[in-house]
Amino acid sequence: MRAIGHRTWAIPEGYLPPRERPEPRALESHEAACVLNAGDEDAHLELRVFFADREPAGPYRLTVGARRTLHLRLDDLRDPEPIPRGTDYATVIRSDVPVVVQHTRLDARRAESALMTTLAWAADEEGA
Repeated sequence: MRAIGHRTWAIPEGYLPPRERPEPRALESHEAACVLNAGDEDAHLELRVFFADREPAGPYRLTVGARRTLHLRLDDLRDPEPIPRGTDYATVIRSDVPVVVQHTRLDARRAESALMTTLAWAADEEGA
């Protein structure tokens, strides 16, 4: 199948709330970058995380197989460092082949959990 999407994506809004109480993993507040690689080549991704008050973290390197999807919980990132909770951040994702990126947040701080999702912003040209 022909690849679809873009090679550079930005998620300008990110926040992992502090853990307030123990929850089952599926109900814990988190954010995810959902990546679709519809093409015939593996996608090699680099994520960089930007903060208001310090230098960026990363790159975090991942692979999404050809004709596969990856739902990456951002609180699972460990190498080179975890994303701190209770801190605003933004993410730039670059891929060597076109992919589609969606941002999802589960805010479970209240009994009435909220799920939010939106497409990330796609750059029209490399270097943007």
